[in-house]
Amino acid sequence: MPGRHNIKNENALIVTLIENPVEKTKSYKANASVDYILQNDSCIKTKGTIILYFKKDSSLSTLEYGSQLIITKPLQEIKNSGNPGGFDYKRYSLFQGITHQVYLKQDEFEILSTINKNFGKEKAIQVANAVKDAIDQIKSNIDRYKIDCGFLEADAYLFAQDEHQEKELQEILEATNDAGVKAVYTDCIPVPFPFVKAMKVSGQAKFNPLQYVHGLAVAFENKGGVIVQNCMVTGVEDNEWVEAETNTGTFKGKELIYATHIPPGINLLHLRCVPYRSYAVAVTLRNNEYPTDLAYDMVDPYHYYRAQDVNGTTYLIAGGKDHKTAHEENTDKSFLEMEAQVLKHFPVENIEYRWSSQYFESADGLPYIGHLPGHPQHIYVATGFGGNGMVYSHVAALTLREILLNQEQKYSSLFNPNRIKPVAGFTNFIKHNADVAKQFANKWFSHEEIHELADLAPGEGRVVIFNKQKIGLFKHETGALYAVNPICSHMKCEVKWNVAERTWDCPCHGARYSYDGSVITGPADHELEQIAIKSLQEEEKH
Repeated sequence: MPGRHNIKNENALIVTLIENPVEKTKSYKANASVDYILQNDSCIKTKGTIILYFKKDSSLSTLEYGSQLIITKPLQEIKNSGNPGGFDYKRYSLFQGITHQVYLKQDEFEILSTINKNFGKEKAIQVANAVKDAIDQIKSNIDRYKIDCGFLEADAYLFAQDEHQEKELQEILEATNDAGVKAVYTDCIPVPFPFVKAMKVSGQAKFNPLQYVHGLAVAFENKGGVIVQNCMVTGVEDNEWVEAETNTGTFKGKELIYATHIPPGINLLHLRCVPYRSYAVAVTLRNNEYPTDLAYDMVDPYHYYRAQDVNGTTYLIAGGKDHKTAHEENTDKSFLEMEAQVLKHFPVENIEYRWSSQYFESADGLPYIGHLPGHPQHIYVATGFGGNGMVYSHVAALTLREILLNQEQKYSSLFNPNRIKPVAGFTNFIKHNADVAKQFANKWFSHEEIHELADLAPGEGRVVIFNKQKIGLFKHETGALYAVNPICSHMKCEVKWNVAERTWDCPCHGARYSYDGSVITGPADHELEQIAIKSLQEEEKH
């Protein structure tokens, strides 16, 4: 039984968070496995999954994947909203084997312990060795294929700006050295920020990723490889031969690898990968004093800084402001805050470029590399790289090569996607969600009524309710209206409008769509349902 606690209650539960808490409007939400029932003086081992909601004024700073809690509040059965035609949340939860939930205030739970995020010293050393092998592979590729991508050796600096960060920095430095990577304290950092303590790790590097990937693609084609662009996979059959159905025809092969950021379709991995958006700006400096090394602060969400030469021009690249996809209402604000951060600390001449990107964070912090769950023979996956895509992609290349060629496998067990636990009822859930119902088939809406209702500015998008149905609307600069069903074609979450990118983004699993509903980013492989908008005059002619 877990250690002693202060809560006195005849009936309590000991639970473990199986995901990081996700921020909602008035609370944080997380699924948890039920480990024990405390009844009178007995501790009864049990199993099951419940949904926890934490009030936002609760003590949540230390809650994370693996946190173990005692909760005393009685569970509540999950029920529907009672809104006819609304989302059947009770059924959705039931397919995941979840029937109960509980809303918790600070005095209704106690934190017992947290699983070590670093997986223990032995696995931390394995991760460090895998990263080193990946960097060596990058260097080898650049040298072997003569890729001009501005590769430079650099040191990496992590700096703390208050007492709390300083304590965390010490823990990071000790863990880094324990993993076999040399880290030392330093009295200076390469960027003009106040700090109380900083650490340095040597032997890192920076390069232009676009030039590097293009160089690899050229080398691949020179060796007889074929790259087919604008080719969307719409279905895969896993038989003796793997058959991939695409919009340009059917491809057959013995093995298939999903190196697609996140695998398309519906898979257990989609419940174990959280999508994030990250922001970056590239600026020129008046004094031409660009940092030669890499720098990272410890704010949450953090910022990073580095310089990059592109076609003879040097830029300071600053990035960060990460948030879960579609969980930030005003994404333009993220760019403005990023720009303000740079303008405050650097003599900026011009802000030349800005962009955002997407990545997927795994449940335990390590990528998933190996057999796709549910496909133990011929289909493989590489996903969940977090913000370390260039390094972990090469870890994936090395690991998958060893698996496919039946070579000695150094890291396959560490990154095995099948280390995650199955979700009860998931097979039935897949069947239930295999086809998204066409709610608006053969329906049309009045252009005049919708235009009056939405009152959209040119370039604006919004989800509106019209005739008791939700519609995703976008108004083009030409005045044309585009209407879509705002229910994601992947697993039926409601998409949100991304102001900065002018896209419809799914807050659940990261699918992204253009304003007209066409797919931009998986895991969705079908567009949003388009809704016909006709003028009243048009309809009268028929």
